[in-house]
Amino acid sequence: MPMFLRTIARRAAPFLRGNTVTQSANLYTRPAKEKIGAVETFVALGLFSITILGPSGWILAHLEDYKKKE
Repeated sequence: MPMFLRTIARRAAPFLRGNTVTQSANLYTRPAKEKIGAVETFVALGLFSITILGPSGWILAHLEDYKKKE
């Protein structure tokens, strides 16, 4: 019985879904036009680190202030 239901589901699925748009990514296989230097990489990684870890560090540093309910 499960095989019968699976077959019906597979055949009915395209009709039930309707028209769908297939998305494809734009991928390039060529090398980059400009090389990214070490300084640019360091700055970008530093900014990402501050952006992600900064708010977490702020909350952890002020955890005792948040515990106080005045």
